Amino acid sequence: MSASMTSAVPFAEWMEQVQSRMEQALETLLPDAAAPEPLRQAMRYAVLDGGKRVRPLLVFAAGALFEAPAEALARCAAAVEMIHAYSLVHDDMPCMDDDALRRGKPTVHKRYDEATALLAGDALQAQAFLVLADGASADPARQLAMLRLLAQAAGAAGMCGGQAIDLASVGKSLSLAQLERMHQLKTGALLRASVLLGAMCGQALSAAETAALEAYAHAIGLAFQVVDDVLDATADSATLGKTAGKDAADNKPTYVSILGLEQSRVLAEQLREDAHRALAHFDAHFDGKARRLRELADLIVQRKA
Repeated sequence: MSASMTSAVPFAEWMEQVQSRMEQALETLLPDAAAPEPLRQAMRYAVLDGGKRVRPLLVFAAGALFEAPAEALARCAAAVEMIHAYSLVHDDMPCMDDDALRRGKPTVHKRYDEATALLAGDALQAQAFLVLADGASADPARQLAMLRLLAQAAGAAGMCGGQAIDLASVGKSLSLAQLERMHQLKTGALLRASVLLGAMCGQALSAAETAALEAYAHAIGLAFQVVDDVLDATADSATLGKTAGKDAADNKPTYVSILGLEQSRVLAEQLREDAHRALAHFDAHFDGKARRLRELADLIVQRKA
């Protein structure tokens, strides 16, 4: 599936194509039988056959803007998904969120054991950078920038930093600005990296292009978490594929606890509109190629799980 053909099929069909391609890419790019068991099994259990693949979808949608090569997009998407999967493995462990269910199946430390889960997360993080380093771009300077971008998104100034704030905020009252900052790091940083990495697979970005994609990513990053908080308060565990109501049970600050349910829904819709507006930069000269990014903003806000 070439990026240039993504607008030729309905959105649901395009999503299925990307998800199928990602399952194949992850199968290939995860460590092979030379890796020790059960570490290899635990890594595959954490990554394969689960999740909506929102981050890979964003990689491919952003890549469509610049007709990026499909193989490069698959590598970037796999790297981002491995980082995301490792974060879930660690987040679910008893020392963090202590959860038993993820993607509708037992969490990795429940399926195996805590030591194996810890190592599987560590190994997935390393594998992500190996995958990205082995062919995301033919331009060495751009490839280095892509590696740096993913490292920043995953580290103390991104996802890990956001998780640290999250753990430190249990039982405390946060302002809306503090909550937004936490989620821009914990969730938004990796979504931002997905968008920018996908675009960078096609070309070096201008300042205006980067600014437009940054604004889009900012909006969907917050929208994703607002909707997560709404679903945590309203959906059941079977629908979510993870333990419902856990944020309230753990006394964590959420958009719902600060704004209330209806105002959180209003905010999610406002952020969806912000994401659409950010893509207006591409309307004049990109011949509808921002369509998939718009549709993904809609999906993020309108999803039920």
